[in-house]
Amino acid sequence: MSPSRPPAPRPATPARRPAPSSRAATGSGEAAAAQGGPRTAQPGATGTPQPGATGTPQPGATRTPQPGATRTPQAGATPTPHTGATRTSQTGPTRNVSTYSASGRRLSGPTRPSVVSTTSLARFAERARARRVLARRQLLGIAGGLVALLALAWLLLLSPVLALDPDRVTITGAGSVVAVDQVEAVVDARAGVPLPRLDTIRIRDQILDVPGVREARVMRDWPHGVSVTLVAREPVAAVPDDGRFTLLDMDGVQVGRVDKAPSGLPVVDVPVGERRTLEAVLTVLQQLPDDLLGEVRSVAAQTQDTVTMTLRDGVRVDWGSSAQTPLKASVLATLLDSKAGKDVRVVDVSAPTLPVTR
Repeated sequence: MSPSRPPAPRPATPARRPAPSSRAATGSGEAAAAQGGPRTAQPGATGTPQPGATGTPQPGATRTPQPGATRTPQAGATPTPHTGATRTSQTGPTRNVSTYSASGRRLSGPTRPSVVSTTSLARFAERARARRVLARRQLLGIAGGLVALLALAWLLLLSPVLALDPDRVTITGAGSVVAVDQVEAVVDARAGVPLPRLDTIRIRDQILDVPGVREARVMRDWPHGVSVTLVAREPVAAVPDDGRFTLLDMDGVQVGRVDKAPSGLPVVDVPVGERRTLEAVLTVLQQLPDDLLGEVRSVAAQTQDTVTMTLRDGVRVDWGSSAQTPLKASVLATLLDSKAGKDVRVVDVSAPTLPVTR
């Protein structure tokens, strides 16, 4: 079907040739044309037909191509801009601009190689410097701690600041049988040793070997002294031994030897080797009141049940075994204080509830 002719044909508007905006734009257009790309659209001569000069022929009018006019792109063909091509607009030539996200991913524009920004490099360098500074500080802190620890160890363990001074050693509780000079000799052997290094356990064991020492306690007396507290083995009996007397404490431990029995100390006569008999005699002497113990001159026993005492006024007391010693001592004191007790020469308290006097 042929189109109907309009009564008055309308001539097409001639296209003006635009002057080149710049040498670079002309070069870019020629390069694009040489590569087979679409021609650069000039102002006023774009691929879109102007009013009155469309691609659709008007009735009674024939489209005449004008010199310098560009070719109209075919329907469905989309011009693809070449990478790095220059696009010319009515205000002058422009360049394609690429945009990036905060993570560096390209959002639009031509493909370009990724480049680390100067700001990122500065941040990396700053972090590296911070790590180096922190490492140096940690190293200096560790070195300072080791130096302080070594200095403290030298001060406490090697220096004379806390050394033992023999003039500041105190000894108490020696009693009458412990040789104080022997105890001092044990402590003085450690003179000059710093107190933190002083072995108080070993000192105590050596002091216990001194005759007459029953118990000992050694304590540091800062900054240069030592305090020694003794529990002496006080003798409670003197046992004849080859013309001399052996002094025994309440446990039957020998605490010394003398040529003569000390005044106020009872002499014990028991068979040699009878350990149980000796223990019975010592138990009786240990439980006697002090005033009555001072009146006892001697104690003899053949067995553990036949303990006999002789008082200093010559009265003999048949004691029996060591059982009920407190009751026997009370009964004996009562009988001796009575009027009838003044003429008594023998008192039998082996059965305290039925005492016998003669």
